[in-house]
Amino acid sequence: MLVRASELRLLDVVNIVDGRKLGYVYDLDVDVDTGSIKALLLPGDGGRRWSLFGRRPDIAVPWGRVRKIGVDVILVHLPATYE
Repeated sequence: MLVRASELRLLDVVNIVDGRKLGYVYDLDVDVDTGSIKALLLPGDGGRRWSLFGRRPDIAVPWGRVRKIGVDVILVHLPATYE
C-alpha cells in the first residue's frame, strides 16, 4: 500500500498498548541524508488547539514503533516511557 505524507495527517494515531488515541500526525522527522522517516510527530495535547494549562510537549513516535498503517488509523506501540 502506497501512502503519501499528506495522507498521514488525516489518520488517527492509536497506541496499541492502552488503546488510547494520541492525535494526528502534524509533521515527519526525516533523515535528509537517506530520505528515511525517523519519527512521526504528534501534538502533545492530543490534537486540541488550546488548553487551560498550556500545551504538553510534542510526542515523537519513532518509525520503528509504527506497527500498521491502515486506511483510517495508524497503530503504534508506545510504552508509557515514551509519552
